[in-house]
Amino acid sequence: MHATIHGERTLTELDFARLNKLPRLNLPPSLADLLACAEVTSSRAVPGNIVTMCSRVDIVDVHTRRRQTLTVCYPEEAKPAAGLISVLSPVGNSLLGLKVGDTARWEAPNGDACAAEVAAILFQPEATGDYTT
Repeated sequence: MHATIHGERTLTELDFARLNKLPRLNLPPSLADLLACAEVTSSRAVPGNIVTMCSRVDIVDVHTRRRQTLTVCYPEEAKPAAGLISVLSPVGNSLLGLKVGDTARWEAPNGDACAAEVAAILFQPEATGDYTT
């Protein structure tokens, strides 16, 4: 089960630094690839249409058109049943750094290819002036 890195991705300096502090043993290869390839920008300069850590997003499954609201969070905050998705999960790290309109792609535990469009960002910490979350 893994996420697939497609296209440009943007991370804030703070998200980049915090994610780089996670134990490398637990880091999925797709997240390591993202950290190696992402454009890194200051929290104050990140556009409001980018999925950052602690962002709450609406996604739409490209096959079923089912809409779901998720929050990308750090592993210790994850509660999947409540929509709090760890950045270490395939869904979480496939969403991080995307912008509204982009498509996240990942592999389900059973091997099925999954894809969902980022339909909206309902909350992004940086857009509210929170540069430390």
